[in-house]
Amino acid sequence: MEYLIIAIKLIVGLSILNVWLLRSGKETQWRGGDAGSLEEEFKAYGLPVWFMWAVGGLKILFALGLLASIWFTGYPELETYSAYGIAVLMLGAVSMHIKVKDPLKKSFPAFTFLVLSLVVAFV
Repeated sequence: MEYLIIAIKLIVGLSILNVWLLRSGKETQWRGGDAGSLEEEFKAYGLPVWFMWAVGGLKILFALGLLASIWFTGYPELETYSAYGIAVLMLGAVSMHIKVKDPLKKSFPAFTFLVLSLVVAFV
């Protein structure tokens, strides 16, 4: 089970870093509305740009915390706070997809990371 949790942390943490640091300005099939970038996506949700930076900063922080918890096992609260933080942010992402009436397919990554983060938090 320990290796499964490590794999989940790697998948969630690296995926979030990929989206926010490497692919923030690129189109993907998962973006809300007809957005081609993260900034356009937040505008489609009716959210201000400063909120995008706040959410992005938190997602990056929690993703790094989740990754760091693989090596710093003496700090279980690092894993817990990071997993719960990602879960809350992903719940917000799913709700934004619902708000703009996106097809369910676009909510799939956020919902998947929500579930995986809760697995890390509760196992």
